[in-house]
Amino acid sequence: MATLHHPLSSLGPIHPPKLDKARRHQVRAHPVKISVHDPLDHEAPAILHEPRHYDASKVNSAAVVLISGAGGGVSGPSGIYPSLADKLALLLGIPVVRLDYRVPAQTQYCVPDVVAAMDYLEEKFQSTNFVVVGWSFGGSPCFTVAELEPERVVGVATVASQTAQTAGISKLSPRPLLLLHGGGDTCLSPSCSQSLYKQYGTKGDREIKIFEGDNHGLSHNAPEAEGLLLVFAAKTLGLEKELTTASLKIAEQDWVGSERERVAEMEQGHDLEGNESLNY
Repeated sequence: MATLHHPLSSLGPIHPPKLDKARRHQVRAHPVKISVHDPLDHEAPAILHEPRHYDASKVNSAAVVLISGAGGGVSGPSGIYPSLADKLALLLGIPVVRLDYRVPAQTQYCVPDVVAAMDYLEEKFQSTNFVVVGWSFGGSPCFTVAELEPERVVGVATVASQTAQTAGISKLSPRPLLLLHGGGDTCLSPSCSQSLYKQYGTKGDREIKIFEGDNHGLSHNAPEAEGLLLVFAAKTLGLEKELTTASLKIAEQDWVGSERERVAEMEQGHDLEGNESLNY
């Protein structure tokens, strides 16, 4: 196996900084290595979040894969991913992988990474229904995998997606689509998500939200963006019943904090590499 792009020992934060000890005990999260054999032999580093008490039959054999931008990383835009993964495991009872890339920014290598993560979750948790979420460059492998895996990928959500190598979106309908973008994004214009919205077509469940004045990482609206991603995953995976009043209150909680703390999460998770930024 080739050397990991980011070693597991320094992969990034396991839990969000403001998650209390009681809830942290209810989610088992730890680094894992996922074997990938196509198109080159390597291991993709990742962080797995799993509920302490798991029953595939009760959660529709559902799982979520979260992927980042051109430099790889596991914290996602504005440090959303550690918090989102914990909430998905805690509130919906499903496993989540925060996936790094072995070879970032190259779709032909990143796509097999995502497929291998799905295979890993299927083998370990009997997961057969997936929502994939991607930030920035991550939109490319998301839409490509969705085209390659029409049975397993049941929905796609992106934050500030690029349009390059996203032709797979034309094959996504009628599976659900959620597009989030900052209106002030100077790294990738919100016109990228608007273009993807049109390419998806009209036969299916599509939603787009442009956050006025916000940046490439949605740092001004991160808690709201995180909540939209969680609700999208729950509905797409057929787990709306888990969205009780109590669980939605938890979903709305900010477990990361200030913009400075969110930047620190991204730095620790290697998400500000590969020319990714919040575009100040």
